[in-house]
Amino acid sequence: MKVTSVTVKKIENNESKLKGYATVVLDDCLAIHDIKVVEGKDKLFLAMPSKKVSVNDETKYYDYVHPTV
Repeated sequence: MKVTSVTVKKIENNESKLKGYATVVLDDCLAIHDIKVVEGKDKLFLAMPSKKVSVNDETKYYDYVHPTV
């Protein structure tokens, strides 16, 4: 698998630990949107995107990715 595209959007709010978002496309066919760039205690780290879903008063988070073709 090859990384064919990376897009990063920087967040200018210096008080937030969230520093930006990234989108990565693999082999021109699989896109991963909304990867969070977060400031940790000692360094930056990436948090994979997830979707909040509520069913019957129960909240769960699911990771998501999608093909581009």
